[in-house]
Amino acid sequence: MTKKLRITESENPRTADIDRLDTETALSLINDEDSFIAGAVRKCIPTIAQFLEELVPRLKAGGRLIYVGTGTSGRLGVLDASEIPPTFGVQYGKIIGVIAGGYDALHKAVEASEDDHSAGANDLIEIGLRAEDAVIGIAASGRTPYTIGAVTHANEVGCLTACITCAPDSEITKLVDYSIEAEVGAEVIAGSTRMKSGTAQKLILNMISTMSMIRLGYVSGNRMTNVRPSNEKLRDRSIRILMSETSLDEESARALFTSSDADLKVAIVIAKTGVAKETAIEALQGSDYVISDAIAALRKD
Repeated sequence: MTKKLRITESENPRTADIDRLDTETALSLINDEDSFIAGAVRKCIPTIAQFLEELVPRLKAGGRLIYVGTGTSGRLGVLDASEIPPTFGVQYGKIIGVIAGGYDALHKAVEASEDDHSAGANDLIEIGLRAEDAVIGIAASGRTPYTIGAVTHANEVGCLTACITCAPDSEITKLVDYSIEAEVGAEVIAGSTRMKSGTAQKLILNMISTMSMIRLGYVSGNRMTNVRPSNEKLRDRSIRILMSETSLDEESARALFTSSDADLKVAIVIAKTGVAKETAIEALQGSDYVISDAIAALRKD
């Protein structure tokens, strides 16, 4: 009896002749397939929202968000985790990406590591997994042994668990508290889940991490007011944000930003309350660096 292929491994009849098409037509076909992704992700929004309702209180209480995956899925998790601290000013280690094969797997294929069930659990043990943490297993096929092992261990520890997969009713979906299943269909190239599946996973990770930071208070309106200005581009952006937040002219904003040791959070608090730099810093520390809370506390005093 022939074993039924999972959707992530099946052949796509719409792209069966892609190797014989001219380049522009083939690219258009790829783009056509990509157009299905947003709709598939939209169907996941209710589950993502429910997961976030449980995730954010854990993060506020000191828990961490940990992504676990292999290959493309693991790299996407590491990428998303690495982008959050500079964008939103949270400490490194608040969101962690764990990938099978470690650092080497980020820049070259270490695909055999995905078959090690115990390695997933061991890697979470190594980072000191705690019950207050949340773990998301990222697996397009929903059956990767490494990721299954990690999620199983997370359940044993008592963590909040979720998965991001493109294979409905797969093994991993039965193990987690929240199963986020983006059904993007067969890939353009059979089994190449770095394409539609990877794009869907990236979109969902963007939603989870960005919405978490918004709910934690590290965004004002749609401005990244907790950004770390680590280069010239981000310093210029910080000046623009400071001007928008406070109605200061550019010269005044630059002067305040400089006197605040290039810390946008501190500059905003000073501009809105008139306190000294040291007082602004203390208020931010006391509010877990939520600018609006720091300002409210100072005004109350």
